[in-house]
Amino acid sequence: MNDSLTNRNEGCELDIDWVMSQSANTSAIERRAATLGTRRSIKKAHQAAWLLKAISCIDLTTLSGDDTAGRVKRLCAKGIHPIRPDLTRALGMDGLHVGAICVYHEMIETAIAALGNSGIPVAAVSTGFPAGLSPFKTRLLGAKEINIVISRRHVLTQNWQELFNEVKAFRSACGDAHLKTILATGELGSLRNVARASMVCMMAGADFIKTSTGKESINATLGTSIVMVRAIREYWEKTGFKVGYKPAGGISKAKDALVYLSLIKEELGNDWMDASLFRFGASSLLGDIERQLEHYLTGNYSANYRHPLG
Repeated sequence: MNDSLTNRNEGCELDIDWVMSQSANTSAIERRAATLGTRRSIKKAHQAAWLLKAISCIDLTTLSGDDTAGRVKRLCAKGIHPIRPDLTRALGMDGLHVGAICVYHEMIETAIAALGNSGIPVAAVSTGFPAGLSPFKTRLLGAKEINIVISRRHVLTQNWQELFNEVKAFRSACGDAHLKTILATGELGSLRNVARASMVCMMAGADFIKTSTGKESINATLGTSIVMVRAIREYWEKTGFKVGYKPAGGISKAKDALVYLSLIKEELGNDWMDASLFRFGASSLLGDIERQLEHYLTGNYSANYRHPLG
């Protein structure tokens, strides 16, 4: 059973004073981001272990306009067996699987059937993804996690009450499914807006906050990640609720996954080093991690075509 389905953020009343106290020192954040991955490196067996952890935290995603049932079935097969059987045996990692399979609503039933009793949850995107301009429809169809996109205009106009009301309504409509709110951070204008939007979404009951849809011109960055995980830490310290974090868009290399895992460990601690509280939104990351694991075992890099998504 995926622990992410049991941890819930109950939310709290909107506290405007707390929201407005959120700030972001851009130069200090940039300096902090520049240190990640440089102060100490993760080598050999430790790196392999961290990469296996990264696999377990991937939301393996297909959100294309031309998605087919066949493509989704292949993605699910890859999610159940994310690395080749010979690598799995050599690493002693039988049972390793990704954190979730993320699809459009139309493909939820296909994904659930393909995943069977693997224990991998299906995550679906709603609210007119990626623009976030359509009404939410309660078409969960068995999805355990729902990704919604906030209305950016509420952030840009500083209308925190409307943002709170919107996310709270989504949370109610999701029922038992986990709510992941996508901030589209590259379109919010400033890191301060990212901090305030993160806090409002958590107050409204978001179980995860996520950087991006992956469709914006600017997606996950270390700077926005620092702002968001520090908001998560502050919210946890004040309310006792642990909210998850999901960077998405542009994370395609194993070395990037290691940097983000390092950030989570240093800023939030070991509790967040788990799929219940941390995910990567990715479609191509898994292939590069698999190549790096093969290099760890054999000393050689293989061609990308040896690691297809299904």
